[in-house]
Amino acid sequence: MKGWGKQSVANRGIVYAGISRLVFILVIPLWLAACGTAPTVYTSLQHRSIDLNPGDLQHGGIAFITPSSITGREEDRQSLALSFVSILLSEHKDIRVVTLPETLSAVNRANLSAAYKAMFDEYQNTGIFQRDTLRKIGEITGVRYVAQLKLAGFEQTTAGRLGVLGLRLIETKRANLRVFLQIWDSQEGTIVWEGLEELNLATDTFSDNTISFNDIARQSARELLEHIPYQKNPALVPVDEAKTSSDIDWEF
Repeated sequence: MKGWGKQSVANRGIVYAGISRLVFILVIPLWLAACGTAPTVYTSLQHRSIDLNPGDLQHGGIAFITPSSITGREEDRQSLALSFVSILLSEHKDIRVVTLPETLSAVNRANLSAAYKAMFDEYQNTGIFQRDTLRKIGEITGVRYVAQLKLAGFEQTTAGRLGVLGLRLIETKRANLRVFLQIWDSQEGTIVWEGLEELNLATDTFSDNTISFNDIARQSARELLEHIPYQKNPALVPVDEAKTSSDIDWEF
């Protein structure tokens, strides 16, 4: 009987240990969910105003043309343009902005598709937009300035950080984006402003979701567009200001 009692105590100890381990496994994810960390942002940004003054964009307006990209990221070009347009419309409501779809529609209606393609072919070789075609784009869109984006790089990585009993509980999600923005004067055929940013986001999470291209593209747009010469119009009161980086509802 004594041996049986000792064995019973040992069995209860094993059961209690198993229950404790199970509770630990179940509680940790809930604790992590409550203590999720905000993304860490690292950025390197350069910009130069060549011949763009505060108030020029309000008076002249700006149209987005087809972005360029590195090989393999062509499907992200429209998303990149959409991110920049949405931030510009949200933060600078007194600037007339012609979206990429509106520009493409205007080009097609004016039968300029061949000239538009030839302009980009020349740009790939020389870095120059043909002046006559650029001027026509400005005329058919009703604006003076043209924005050209280049997606120079985008990467997403995941690395395990904390594991318990063979289960990976916390992963570090990272994303890197490199974007180049040029603003051209369609009447003069000249570059008036340019900026380059390399943006890195990192966050610790137990979710399987990665940092989306849209999230990091909008953050890059917000930071680059902050440096464009702009004359605040006190007569305009924004209906809803764009969120700052600390207010973004990141979803990973």
